[in-house]
Amino acid sequence: MTSGPVGQTRGMTAPATPGALAGVRILDLTLVVMGPHATQILGDLGAEVISVEEAGGDTNRIMGPGPEPGLTGVAMNLLRNKRNVCLDLKHPGGRDAFLRIAATCDVFVTNLRPAPLARLGLDYAAISAVRPDIVMVQAHGWPSDGPDANKPAYDDVIQAGSGIAHTFQLQSGTPALAPTLVADKVSGLTLVYAILAALFHRERTGEGQFVEVPMAETMAQFVLADHMGGGAFVPPLGEMGYRRLKSRFRGPYPTRDGHLAIVVYTDAQWRVFSRLIGDPELMERDPRFRDQESRTQHADAMGQFLGEALRGRDTAQWVALLQQADIPCARVNRLEDLFDDPQFSAVGLFEEHEHPTEGRLKVARFPLRFSRSPATIRRLAPNLGEHGQEIRRELAARRHAPSGPDLPRDEDT
Repeated sequence: MTSGPVGQTRGMTAPATPGALAGVRILDLTLVVMGPHATQILGDLGAEVISVEEAGGDTNRIMGPGPEPGLTGVAMNLLRNKRNVCLDLKHPGGRDAFLRIAATCDVFVTNLRPAPLARLGLDYAAISAVRPDIVMVQAHGWPSDGPDANKPAYDDVIQAGSGIAHTFQLQSGTPALAPTLVADKVSGLTLVYAILAALFHRERTGEGQFVEVPMAETMAQFVLADHMGGGAFVPPLGEMGYRRLKSRFRGPYPTRDGHLAIVVYTDAQWRVFSRLIGDPELMERDPRFRDQESRTQHADAMGQFLGEALRGRDTAQWVALLQQADIPCARVNRLEDLFDDPQFSAVGLFEEHEHPTEGRLKVARFPLRFSRSPATIRRLAPNLGEHGQEIRRELAARRHAPSGPDLPRDEDT
């Protein structure tokens, strides 16, 4: 494996314990959210990530407010733990400089479509020619061997094409999109485990390889994990979709002063809940409540019942009672509430850092706990092209670095 970044540079925090991926060098040619989300995770886990952008910068640099143009709140999270160079990949010099960097990397990850990537001369054949054991992972909307291989795709399109929008229709009668980039972020997580699996293969065999991550297939499998239903059998044994999730009365439910999500699931939980609401004979009296199978068949009735039962107490009262009874529940947090949520505050989920150009930042730290190789935020989000000179000097210092044109200087980007 190649070595990580050398020295302390602008935007770096104090040295920390190396993460699990320390020593892995990743070349990141990704756009918007899906790919940058994946490489941010890999960077948090200790990998050295070199992100490449063209002169205009990526869309995530303008997705929302920021103190200065080019580093929004979205970009501040997606671009952390990365160094950044700015290259014109349509120019021969920019392409050659890109290949010089690729020759020093363990992984090349991109979410450019197959045809545009081939036009740039940066497909697997070109990349593996300069680094035979490289792991190249490419994500795009549809499989490269299908009729839609080069069709453009964004989160909204994939949500519609993979069945997510239809699950809303099953619930409410109208197709809808989840108000978060669920297809982008799930596909980004898929990119992460694809890269880790390919690196593990290389560690065992010495072989690099090409891996393709089609968003539509990834999300179709994701949706059908709980919604396959009777469609899992040939011929089908019933309707598709998990009935409890399709119910328009699933919740959250109104309390006296807010809203609460609650899952009264097992027989034991229903017995306790029925006592809490003053109806201890509920399961014996009403056959719809008798067992889990019956409750699933009557999911709408269960939801309506909970909606009425919870109105009589305040949210905090319910949370105290339900937690004591070991029944899963949570008050509905607004986005702004997350920063002050007692649980998140207790574990220090949100950290504050001083950015060298953008001022004080609040970021969500990496959520997983590793006993030996913890994830860290070592670098804050870079400005466009910030590390061009630094990486150019590193390439020049590598004794066996392939010859080729220098990277453009920062002031030229």
